[in-house]
Amino acid sequence: MGTRGFATRQLHERAAGTPPTARATPIYLTAGFEFDEYEQAAAHFGEGRGYAYTRIGNPTVESVEHTLAALEGGSQALLLASGQAATSVALLGLVEAGHHIVSSTHIYEGTRGLFHANFSRLGVSTTFIDDIDDVDAWESAIRLETRALFAESISNAANRLIDIPAIAAVARRHGIPLIIDNTFATPYLVRPLELGADVVVHSASKFLAGHGSVLGGAIIDSGRFDAARDGHLFPHLVAPGRGPGGTAALSIAERTGGDARIAYARESVAPRFGPTPSPLNAFLIGQGIETLSLRVERQSANALAVAQWLDGRPEVASVDYVGLAAHPDHALAATLLPGGFGSVFSFTLRSSEGGEGGDDTARRFVEALEVFTHMTHLGDVRSLVLHPASTSHAFLSPDKRAALGVEPGTLRVSIGIEDAADLVDDLARALAVATDVGVAVVA
Repeated sequence: MGTRGFATRQLHERAAGTPPTARATPIYLTAGFEFDEYEQAAAHFGEGRGYAYTRIGNPTVESVEHTLAALEGGSQALLLASGQAATSVALLGLVEAGHHIVSSTHIYEGTRGLFHANFSRLGVSTTFIDDIDDVDAWESAIRLETRALFAESISNAANRLIDIPAIAAVARRHGIPLIIDNTFATPYLVRPLELGADVVVHSASKFLAGHGSVLGGAIIDSGRFDAARDGHLFPHLVAPGRGPGGTAALSIAERTGGDARIAYARESVAPRFGPTPSPLNAFLIGQGIETLSLRVERQSANALAVAQWLDGRPEVASVDYVGLAAHPDHALAATLLPGGFGSVFSFTLRSSEGGEGGDDTARRFVEALEVFTHMTHLGDVRSLVLHPASTSHAFLSPDKRAALGVEPGTLRVSIGIEDAADLVDDLARALAVATDVGVAVVA
């Protein structure tokens, strides 16, 4: 190529030969992939072989998907651009206009908005279950048009824990999938698929990545779709497909068996709606996963120590942490979460007059913190704090906020891997400022 022009050479000159094997996952930061021969392109578009375009498939992304499926005990995983994309794609692969979802009330506000504002416009309705312990309430909410049950393993704000085996049994009786958002617990603490759930979603931006640097989401499927039993509820999974030139082809269920749900999400929903993850983000999520157990173990231990300390403080009205014996789901947590109780929870301040604290008390508290970072995130190696009533839950009425465990003086913390003593000291000093009680003494 030496006789070719400068512009041509700067684009096309590169080393020949097979690249060496890297120990770390290589980053295939490319929009598309070359075809080695003419027939290879036809084979890809006709049979799905190989790689053509990163929106459809990428080796870096697939490496992380393989790891996630293995950690959750699933058959396959699908990595997406955000946790919100994971929830959306998982459900859009199951529901259509006229269908219905049954969901726990105790879910991320972004998911609630998705159900209320967006899915409703598509003709998909949602029934919310307030008393998530009531298995009969879940059962009675199911209609002929219900196509999914949805809940979080450990919920936002009130730190509620769902009885996954009990609700999974309800879903199984009706032939519909139970989808669990496992972001707060991570597969290190609980694996919902092993407890009977059908689909798991994650905001990979949180604990999986672990450092607050990238966005990502994931769907992991159990691979237990039963076309013979449940295909009538999901006709798009069992209907004949289309081959080249519009010829008849096998259905997704015939091609992929128990993986029909995630195959449809991968082939028909994600590439068409387009929430494609960057290969660089996939690499960083994969790097984070390599230390997931170490971080979550440390974060959970720190959180328990901090929650126990807060629970004994006169400045604190209540602590909603499932690791405390007084929490309504503690007995269930002892069974489902033997490796730790997670690291995200809420607590409510008292005012200087003795009642529950208000916005001013919370403001003084947050502004006095030095080790905790004030930001909208969780699952970071650093400890974080947020005031839900003025941020994530600001658009709910006071009554609805209260029903979710969010009072004017409620603060959510995500505990990191710092030294626990430093976290307690930071909280103690902030409590002293916020409640005007003088210098708090660290117990």
